[in-house]
Amino acid sequence: MKNASTVFYVSLAIVLGLVLMGITMPQALEQMTSSAQGFITDSFGWYYLVVVSIFVFVCFYLLVSPIGRIKLGKQEDKPEFSRPTWLAMLFSAGIGVGLVFYGTYEPISHYMISSPTGTEGTDQGIKDAMRFTFFHYGVHAWAIYGSIAMVLAYFTFRKGELSLISRTLRPLIGKHADGAIGKAIDVTAVVATVLGVATSLGFGAMQINGGLSFLFDVPGSMINQTIILLVVTVLFMISALTGISKGIKILSNLNMGLAAVLFLIVFAFGPTLFILNLFTDTVGTYLQNFMNMSLRIAPLNEGGREWINGWTIFYWAWWIAWSPFVGVFIARVSKGRTIREFVVCVLLIPSLIGFLWFTTFGGTAIFTESTGLLSISSLAAEESLFGVLEGFPFSMVLSLLAVLLIVIFLVTSADSGTFVLGMMTTNGSQNPSVPIKVTWGVLLSAIALALIYSGGLQGLQNTMIIAALPFSAILVLMVVSFLKSLQKEAKELGIGQFTMAQKKAMAAQSKKGVKEAG
Repeated sequence: MKNASTVFYVSLAIVLGLVLMGITMPQALEQMTSSAQGFITDSFGWYYLVVVSIFVFVCFYLLVSPIGRIKLGKQEDKPEFSRPTWLAMLFSAGIGVGLVFYGTYEPISHYMISSPTGTEGTDQGIKDAMRFTFFHYGVHAWAIYGSIAMVLAYFTFRKGELSLISRTLRPLIGKHADGAIGKAIDVTAVVATVLGVATSLGFGAMQINGGLSFLFDVPGSMINQTIILLVVTVLFMISALTGISKGIKILSNLNMGLAAVLFLIVFAFGPTLFILNLFTDTVGTYLQNFMNMSLRIAPLNEGGREWINGWTIFYWAWWIAWSPFVGVFIARVSKGRTIREFVVCVLLIPSLIGFLWFTTFGGTAIFTESTGLLSISSLAAEESLFGVLEGFPFSMVLSLLAVLLIVIFLVTSADSGTFVLGMMTTNGSQNPSVPIKVTWGVLLSAIALALIYSGGLQGLQNTMIIAALPFSAILVLMVVSFLKSLQKEAKELGIGQFTMAQKKAMAAQSKKGVKEAG
């Protein structure tokens, strides 16, 4: 394969081995990975909470520090994409699919099925459900993505390194970044990316099937999900072959436009006042309990700890495992932005958009449930969105719009995934070759299909979470390497320090003051 690196072939072998296990022994794989996942969440839950909190702290430090003026690129570099397009692209590649899938399900699940504080079905349960949903999809998630993306963009566009995870560690490991250690790091990132994208494709196919089942009684079957995945595959391969400045850009803008239309309709025709009040109150409780939620591990409450393991630790591990893909893609489209602008637009704006989305769709689901209009909590996760839309005017049109939105989110995620995997397996090429992208595109869909067929989707999801543990250590080292290089450059540029002329002027002013006082 032209331009394919050693990382490509090693990653391919590992992924195919996991898929073969999922097909031939799905129960054994699921049991093995479930046991490993349980051990990790029980033994390293505290570690995930501390690590992710550190990422949040580093991002906020860079937001207010003078270092934030440094560009992710050369000083003369200009952004390749307009800010609205840039935001649409990073949001679509980030957690767009998650917002559609969990937008109604997570808040209603926390409210009626499994409350983080044991207050199911109560007014307090509504508040707790919303603030923990904000917590899972807010600043912490984007701090993980933002950290890896910022590090990659800095070393790639400012320091001239290849766009590889391993090359960001050069300030720490030196020449080993080019050797076997560096390749092992890159393979870990590629495997995590493949598992994350393939799992999301599988979930997306099932949600589309669930929507069609809710609307038209289309049975949830392997054949239907195969057809859905084949259609999605054709679409994202067409997009991938047109290049990042065309396919991904156009689809990302279209995606955000459709999402905005659906959002505004639900907001306007739903319980608008309830949504506004719930949003305002939840933002307040989210900020008020920010540190408490960040480090909440419930060591003396077995039920509380079980909930944290099943939701918070699960999410933190999932975001970390997903971060190589999102980070590499966001870095690729962020050239020319300052660190401060990057933090604001990658950390704060997407979090705010997510809060509005969850309050509108989750709040409507809770309002529908609490007023007895329809039991949303009794629906399957993939059907909850369509259950909410059923109570709106032109519900069929809205539901079809939601299905289209899910399809495009899947296409943009898979499209971005093939692009990123191509970069990571061709020594950081900014424009991977068509055969490489086609290979990864076909493989991603094949993996998703194999997992749905074998019932091993949960096993692979568990494997992805397990892979997050070693990669989290790599991510910590990346941030340390980044800060070390930043501090050195800031010192060379005199950023955050007084220049010699300023020091002399201050000294003269001080002497003058002393004389006048004397």
